Amino acid sequence: MAAFISVDFQNCFIFILLCFFSLLCYSLFFKKPKDSRGCDLPPSPPSLPIIGHLHLLLSSLSHKSLQKISSKYGPLLHLRIFNVPIILVSSASVADEVFRIHDMNISSRGAAAIDESLVFGSSGVVYAPYGDYLKFVKKIIATKLLRPQVLERSRGLRAEELQRLYNRILDKAKMNENVEIGKEATMLMNNIFCRMSMGRSFSEENGEAERVRGLVAESYALAKKIFFASVLRRLLKKLRIPLFKKDIMDVSNRFNELLEKILVEHNEKLDEEHKDTDMMDVLLAAYADENAEYKITRNHIKSFFVELFVGGTDTSVQTTQWTMAEIINNSDVLERLREEIDSVVGTSRMIQETDIPNLPYLQAVVKEGLRLHPPFPLLTRKFEERCEIKGFYIPEKTFLIINAYAWMRDPDSWEDPNEFKPERFLGSSRLGQVDEREEAQKYIPFGGGRRGCPGANLASIFVGTAIGVMVQCFDWGIKGDKINMEETFEGLTLTMVHPIKCTPIPRTLPFVTSNLQSPSS
Repeated sequence: MAAFISVDFQNCFIFILLCFFSLLCYSLFFKKPKDSRGCDLPPSPPSLPIIGHLHLLLSSLSHKSLQKISSKYGPLLHLRIFNVPIILVSSASVADEVFRIHDMNISSRGAAAIDESLVFGSSGVVYAPYGDYLKFVKKIIATKLLRPQVLERSRGLRAEELQRLYNRILDKAKMNENVEIGKEATMLMNNIFCRMSMGRSFSEENGEAERVRGLVAESYALAKKIFFASVLRRLLKKLRIPLFKKDIMDVSNRFNELLEKILVEHNEKLDEEHKDTDMMDVLLAAYADENAEYKITRNHIKSFFVELFVGGTDTSVQTTQWTMAEIINNSDVLERLREEIDSVVGTSRMIQETDIPNLPYLQAVVKEGLRLHPPFPLLTRKFEERCEIKGFYIPEKTFLIINAYAWMRDPDSWEDPNEFKPERFLGSSRLGQVDEREEAQKYIPFGGGRRGCPGANLASIFVGTAIGVMVQCFDWGIKGDKINMEETFEGLTLTMVHPIKCTPIPRTLPFVTSNLQSPSS
């Protein structure tokens, strides 16, 4: 009898545990909370047990996977990774409301994966909360790096790097060698951004440039891991699981070693004559100033440059590569673009920055490349407070994913959304600038709101001049009829599975450096 009671009690206890576990799973994973007014969460597509919609975000084509479920279930959806809620926005109309009404509420990207890491840690700009530090950095970028007088003063160095790009391609053309457009664009953009921000470029001779490119590549490979570590941070902390910490800190420590050396060298060379000539000067001065508007640390400075290398240059590189692929695949676009450049610039000198305002079709080509192939296909934010969107309840601390890729291919906003048609942008007056609010609602290649990229217009000009040189000065031979446009999204940016390799053929007489100078200079 005692044995029977013991067995019966064990079975009862197991049954109670199963009921409790089922109730816990239901409350964590399946039950839709409501606000005080009875609003439901947005609709949720079918999910897998326990992991929820994790499989959609792990895909190398996650932007397309999310676009597909949005086209089936709606532009505003509720997803989950384990018990972490995520709101997915995939249409221009919903995204515009989010940015217009809830911009302050979504000004946070969520907690950094590892606070002490230079790779998107808490001292960086990407994961910094919207507060004094972020405002300080944006202010000095606007006043010290992107001010018209500063850009005019640094135009000569950008012309030098453009000439070097031309010379490298011309040398390979003479040798009948292939050119990897992505690699050439990487050298160009890295040198421009580094010289403008820290007064020097990384040396190819001593392996410094290759070392930086390797660190950047490793950072891209960690990008999705960092995102998931941020999303699951609270759960991982409770379970004491240091997810990806060793890998992230290894890259961070190597960046730290490189940048500390550069900071010391830069500070030793700093004198009154060259003071405040680049971003590193400004940041070092703020670091040393006891009465500075915001007291930054050396980690703040290093994190800024890590994020510039990782996120700043590659967006321009990928945009250049994608847009050149579209141009080569569309012979009518190539022909029209060349006609415009030849008529405005002529054949006696190379295209330069000051020509861009007079080349509306080139501006339209760059914008169309950004629309079809946005550098950041998925934008992430976090709702700090509860709110309501389209009649649905959004809990506080909910992660937000805006599918910019789907947004800018929304058939309700764009005619023939998957076609490369630069003509659709010929109403815009300046490169990277959207004139009409209606267009602004459906075009967001560099993010939006308070967390939008402050250097987007400048990066578009860099891309425009690079493409202009390659189109003006060379024909491009490819294998087959078309360039393979297969895409992947493994890290931070949308990249080509098969990077472009072309054979350049000179179509103009060789240009020399003096031809890059403005006629008025």
